Amino acid sequence: MRFIHSFVAPLVLLAAGAAQAASSWGFDDAKLTVGAKKAAGSAKEKDVRQFNDKSALLPTPVVFDSADSLKLLLTAKEAGKGKRPHQAFLVLREPASGLEAPFPLTVKDNGKATVEIKHSDLPVQLAISTAPLKASLVLASFGSSEGLVKDVFDVQVTRDPNKAPAAYEAPLRYGKLPEIHHIFGGDPKSPPKVVSLVFVLAVLATLPALFIGWLALGANISHLPKALGAAPVAHGVFFGSVVAMEAVFYMYYATWNLFQTLPVIGLVGTAAFLSGAKALGEVQSRRLAGER
Repeated sequence: MRFIHSFVAPLVLLAAGAAQAASSWGFDDAKLTVGAKKAAGSAKEKDVRQFNDKSALLPTPVVFDSADSLKLLLTAKEAGKGKRPHQAFLVLREPASGLEAPFPLTVKDNGKATVEIKHSDLPVQLAISTAPLKASLVLASFGSSEGLVKDVFDVQVTRDPNKAPAAYEAPLRYGKLPEIHHIFGGDPKSPPKVVSLVFVLAVLATLPALFIGWLALGANISHLPKALGAAPVAHGVFFGSVVAMEAVFYMYYATWNLFQTLPVIGLVGTAAFLSGAKALGEVQSRRLAGER
């Protein structure tokens, strides 16, 4: 009995190891071709490599020129049978920085897979690399089968010296920016005093012209006491509102801004409208009575 137990245990471990080894992903019949596209659409193959999941890393790098197209054909297998994995990628890695670029394989249900990479498909960080890129194959899926991650070959990227070299541009990243010191425009400046004096004199010159016009048109100043006696408030407020409006304009010119001036203009204008209507009504009543 002891002999049987000692013999069965290694058999169980061996069977489990064999089952685990059988239940894993792999590939077969891999064919790597590198060639330049012709105008007609056909490819001129200049490098062909064949390998499988048991093969060692290819001894020499694959030269990938700017006009080339790299194509990989293989058959994905699970436990030795052709099958479509859930994940199938050819990953190119830059060894110095560790940057990777995955390229998904197009896989059929029978495991036949293919991927084609053009030189323009490479990210700038990999396209400008001077060291050979590491190419690894990734096959995995749901279930208990062990996935495959295997380095299969190296890729030496070359560039056409007659073309402009690829330049890496750092992407826009959100973060703290330098403090912004905004400089507002200066306060509006008054015109030269000479210009202001010219306009002040022009305004003051209209007062004598106003009085002369009144005398020429026959203005009767003797009616002033009667007008003030009939409607003293209306005439006083109307005249005061005219003077106040001129004062408001002066304050706007001197110190006030527009938001300070508009409310005062509205208040003075309302007083001038109401008192002016009453004062002009009193003047009309005297004109209708025949007083000139």
